Formats: sequence, structure tokens, C-alpha cells
Amino acid sequence: MAPTPHILRRGREEDLSRVLALIQELAVYERAPDAVTNTLEMMRQDGFGPSPIFGFFVLENGSDLVGLALYYTAYSTWKGRMLYLEDLVVTEAARRGGYGRLLFDAVVAEARRTGAQRLKWQVLDWNEPAIAFYKKLGAELDAEWLNGNLSAEQLATYSLNPLAAAL
Repeated sequence: MAPTPHILRRGREEDLSRVLALIQELAVYERAPDAVTNTLEMMRQDGFGPSPIFGFFVLENGSDLVGLALYYTAYSTWKGRMLYLEDLVVTEAARRGGYGRLLFDAVVAEARRTGAQRLKWQVLDWNEPAIAFYKKLGAELDAEWLNGNLSAEQLATYSLNPLAAAL
């Protein structure tokens, strides 16, 4: 029997439980297994509710999802519309088959379709396979910029100026 061919397609709402499993697999790989607090309900609302804020492509092998590229539109004051690649995941068993490139290409095509002036993403400084992958694609990796973050807890306890709070 011939192996099932891999299918690249846009993500659908019914994919979300498998997408969340891929995100959790990525968190384990990135040494942060307990960091994922996202839920299926949050993903349904944010991806398929009245005002979707992300999109994604999946790579399917039969009934299994073996890859994910999740992105959203962002805005650069210097460049205008941009696409941000939040996660690019290929399961360990499917790596080195060209699937990461296929998913990345789908996001580049989406950036072109939407008129994005830039595509951005992050890669951990210790993730040598990912760094090599992006360099092979000709991407520039910028060591100059530092990432800023406020957690949900920090956002909740942040002391707002009353003028800003009243907006």
C-alpha cells in the first residue's frame, strides 16, 4: 500500500484540538511544557469568532496533522502591514522532509496575497536546527532587538495612569 500523501491546506475550526496538541509539543521542545495556557475555546473565539485575529496552515498526513504555521497580521509604523509568524511546527517524526519549508512558503504566499511589507518571527537563540533552517532560506536573524513582554498577571497588576484607563 502506498504511503498517504501529505496535504497542505488552510486550517479549519475542526483542526483546533490537533493544533493545540502541536503547540503543546512545541512548548515541550522549547523547554517550557507548562507555559501553554491557551484553550480550545480561546482559539475558537480568536480564530473563528466574529473578529478572527489569526490564521493558520496545516500539513496533514491522513488523519494526522504533522505541521502547523500560525500567523497573524501586525502593523509596523515604519513599513505598514506585516505578517507575524507566531509558530512553525513540524512533528519530530516528520522533520527533515521539506515540510517546514512548505509551511513557511505558504506563509510567504499569504504575506504576498495580503500586501504585507514584511514577515517577522522569532527563534530561540539555542535552537540551532531552526536557526540553520531560516539562514538556509536567506532570512536575516536580528540579534540587536530585545523582546519585551508583560504576562497576564503583570497586565492585571500594572498601575495604569487614570487618563489611559478612562479611554
